[in-house]
Amino acid sequence: MSARDASLKNRTAMYNDNALKIGLFGANCSSGRAVTTVPERWSGSWRDTLALAKAADEAGIDFMLPIGRWKGYGGDTDYQGATLETLTWASGLLAATQRICVFGTVHAPLFHPLIASKEFVTADHIGEGRFGLNVVCGWNEGEFDMFGVEQRNHERRYDYAQEWIDVVKRALSPENDFDYKGEFFDLKGVRMKPKPWGDARPMMMNAGSSPAGRSFALRNCDGFFTTASRVSVEETRDKVQGIKAQAAEYGRDIDVYTVGVVTLRKTMKEAQDYYRHAVIDGADWNAVRDILALKNISPETVGQEEYDLKRKQYANGMGGLPIIGDPDTVANMFADLSKAGLRGIGISMVNYGAELPLFVEEVLPRLKKMGVRAI
Repeated sequence: MSARDASLKNRTAMYNDNALKIGLFGANCSSGRAVTTVPERWSGSWRDTLALAKAADEAGIDFMLPIGRWKGYGGDTDYQGATLETLTWASGLLAATQRICVFGTVHAPLFHPLIASKEFVTADHIGEGRFGLNVVCGWNEGEFDMFGVEQRNHERRYDYAQEWIDVVKRALSPENDFDYKGEFFDLKGVRMKPKPWGDARPMMMNAGSSPAGRSFALRNCDGFFTTASRVSVEETRDKVQGIKAQAAEYGRDIDVYTVGVVTLRKTMKEAQDYYRHAVIDGADWNAVRDILALKNISPETVGQEEYDLKRKQYANGMGGLPIIGDPDTVANMFADLSKAGLRGIGISMVNYGAELPLFVEEVLPRLKKMGVRAI
């Protein structure tokens, strides 16, 4: 790990004593990550998100991670049809909180790296070192069409992203008055003041799943999102160790995160009943169909059996790990993720505001007793 990477440890968020970092994922979108029709689904409104961030901050939740979404997926609910832009959203939440890290999720092809860097620095100063960056290259052609931006082929989009993140890192570094000439950017006399809070750049995350995307993340980012096994702790551990070994080939030490969908109730039966009600019986199956179509997943392309499996997985928080049960069960599942070597998890709920209090009251104290959390 470079001295520059090591300096990240001096930042005020995401490098605390919690062995497993816990964040709230997708709260800037209507319905969050629950592809459901139930009326109590998350609003994604500023009022509700602000109240959620304040409650999460007070409870010791480590981070909030938004989804970079520009148009909805359709279906009966226009799933994720109303969203708040993530950098403005992060700035507002950072101004209203004290400890929590708030990420911005940025599509590199849609943001000039210098304008983006200035926005990152501004948010970081508002939060006094609590801003984080989730950089994405994009996959939804319909969203790019809306901007009149042509999506590059898969390999080329990561060539562009490499130059983009190189420019951002130099702009956020102590360096001033530099020139940059690459294939995609020709920049002269670049100056960025002020620098990030504490003179250490924000933590950067990515979730590229293809070989090119994964390589990009491991070369450039501090955190990498992957899927946790639904089968065993050992399978997740093997995946985490494989990612870390690949990062080591680049001379880097990277933290591995995952995403999950929490359905917590006081009893296992209540949790299972609600999961069936909201995620299975109440799923927005038309939205699920449209999401899968965007990814070219259909009975014709993958076969009926695989398609049926994908439908169930995407109804469950766009494929996140299902975490269903009473407080003991949920706490044990979180502890297992920590034992597997994961550094953190971004969780979603059908209604974050209504469901977070039970998680805070019952699950976090159990995790503290287990040594998984210090807060």
